Amino acid sequence: MEHLNSISLSSNPLGQRIVGRFVLGLNYTVFQNVDIRLENLEKIPRDETVIFAMNHTDRYNYWPFQYKLWRMHYPFTTVWAKGKYYRSKVVGKLLDSCNVIPVPSMGYLVEEYYKQRFDRKIGREEYRVIKDWIDEKHDEAFSLSKLNAETTTLFTESYVEYLREYHQALMEKVAELSTRALMEWGLSLIIFPEGTRSIRLGTGRIGIAQIALYSGKKIVPVGCNNSDTVYTGHSPFAKTGAITYRIGEPLTVDDRLKEFRITEPFKLFSRESQQKYRARFEGVTRVVMDSINELLDERHRRPESR
Repeated sequence: MEHLNSISLSSNPLGQRIVGRFVLGLNYTVFQNVDIRLENLEKIPRDETVIFAMNHTDRYNYWPFQYKLWRMHYPFTTVWAKGKYYRSKVVGKLLDSCNVIPVPSMGYLVEEYYKQRFDRKIGREEYRVIKDWIDEKHDEAFSLSKLNAETTTLFTESYVEYLREYHQALMEKVAELSTRALMEWGLSLIIFPEGTRSIRLGTGRIGIAQIALYSGKKIVPVGCNNSDTVYTGHSPFAKTGAITYRIGEPLTVDDRLKEFRITEPFKLFSRESQQKYRARFEGVTRVVMDSINELLDERHRRPESR
């Protein structure tokens, strides 16, 4: 929370400009030959900020997209990134300078709090039990029976409920930063609805729907194709190859998302709003994921679409 409170996004981020000019630019044009193609570019509005919804094939598949938009003088962007990348203070500072918003998952919080308490990494089985309990897949009695005595001490201190409440508070802060980026700081927002990397399109999560319905901003679906053949591992340096970003028709609450519009004020990421409007959030997410799927090459589409 302290880190989220310290973030100050910029409408003209120095970090993005430095990385774009001296890292990505040289990588893509001098040391390698990376062909970045944006199809249907005219579907991206120039005079307003939008929410880009993109599939997540590899660690860096938003970089070429950001780079190309910057070179064509579109508004700068901010992007949601996993909280675990901020374990390194150096990496965290770099991401801050590049206008990135950290999004801590519940799994990340479980791992970090466990390490702080016991000074060791949580075991895979312990993690799964705790995570399933938090997600209400198993009840308290069943979960406690599967944990060792040491780990059980956490739950006698209302650990699970504390994590739920703290995660909700963090996500509310993420929502505040995201909406201010879109509505005050002149930034477009890149979100990976899947929340994790996958060569084939996976299941979408409802965070993007909440941001869109709250802000009223257009969602622009983007199908990223073959970035995983250019960024093949952990290295941030691209190999020679071609990446195609296929842009879809913008989705708005005035057309394809109209049936899911929420006309009364609601609190982003709150437990109450997620319970009350979950069907609408899921409806928007379904439309978004279907739209992305249509923009993908065969190798990236959902398995059932083959």
